[in-house]
Amino acid sequence: MPAPKNHFKAALKARKPQIGLWLNMGEALTAEVAGNAGFDWLVIDGEHGPNDIRSILAQLQALAGSASEVVVRAPIGETWIIKQLLDIGARTLLVPMVDSAEQARELVRAVRYPPHGVRGVGAAVARASRFNAIPDYAETAADEICLVVQAETMAAIRDLENIAAVEGIDGVFIGPADLSADMGYLGRMEAPQVQEVIEKAIATIVKAGKAAGILTFSESLNRHYLDLGASFVAVGADVTEFAGALAALARRYGCGNGGEKPRSGY
Repeated sequence: MPAPKNHFKAALKARKPQIGLWLNMGEALTAEVAGNAGFDWLVIDGEHGPNDIRSILAQLQALAGSASEVVVRAPIGETWIIKQLLDIGARTLLVPMVDSAEQARELVRAVRYPPHGVRGVGAAVARASRFNAIPDYAETAADEICLVVQAETMAAIRDLENIAAVEGIDGVFIGPADLSADMGYLGRMEAPQVQEVIEKAIATIVKAGKAAGILTFSESLNRHYLDLGASFVAVGADVTEFAGALAALARRYGCGNGGEKPRSGY
């Protein structure tokens, strides 16, 4: 029996638009709530969320029955943490701060078993193989692992054509908040100079035959990116949606200042 089908990976290959949500609360219960909302994909955030390997595991377990594909963002693109995330059952990985094609190639090796990579062989005791209930897991895992890298610096933009050409990369995700900061526009991803870079980046990724992704809290920008050819777009985060809903409720009853509007980029 092979590894289970990764429908998100197949959707990216087919360029079928996928709408996602960031999970930053680090809690299994709120992840489970999001899993019933109907999003195509959900990101458990190991970079900016209060997560460790056990909290990520708990959220993967809570989302096991969800139709949403679970994407795990690693805190860093290191082989040791990628190995752990794969073993606990993550099959779609988002890796931040990938600045070169060389880095991207090393990440491809990190998600594949020898002789094609360097992933440690421990499937028999791992949740990924359902604790050896999937006898062909090791032989078929690479077919269903989806690897997405984040381009979020000008260094990455300059090498973007080469990054997108790396075999084994399923998509390239633009990080608009870090990119705008790197360009000198901290907190101003709507600046025309930033938008020009993002639009050209989407075109470069699509031309290379890879899926392009992005996240903002602006519906108009998200729809614009979809029109440009981005095929996986995250449209919000659990924390900001929760905070916004509570602030709006408080305002209706005249309580406090009702909180501040979240920034449009992440």
